[in-house]
Amino acid sequence: MEVNVLAFGIAKDIFGGSSVSVSLPDDANTVQLKQALEEHFPRLKLIASYLVAVNNEYADEDLLLSTRDEIAIIPPVSGG
Repeated sequence: MEVNVLAFGIAKDIFGGSSVSVSLPDDANTVQLKQALEEHFPRLKLIASYLVAVNNEYADEDLLLSTRDEIAIIPPVSGG
C-alpha cells in the first residue's frame, strides 16, 4: 500500500518537502513505517525522538495503518 506522510519542523528539511509517499506492506504498523522512512531518509535517525501521529492522535507502535489514514511525523519541540 502507498501512504502519504506529512512532515513538520526539521522533518520537512529531511524529506525535502512537506510530505512524502511511502510504499508499505498491506498490514504495516507504525514501527514498519518508521523503519521504511529511516531507510529512505537516514538523517531521520538523528532526531532523538520523533512521534508518529495518525488521524490527529499520537500513534502506538503496533497501530495498523491504512491508505486512508492521515499520517504525520512530529519532531521534538522546544519552547521557552
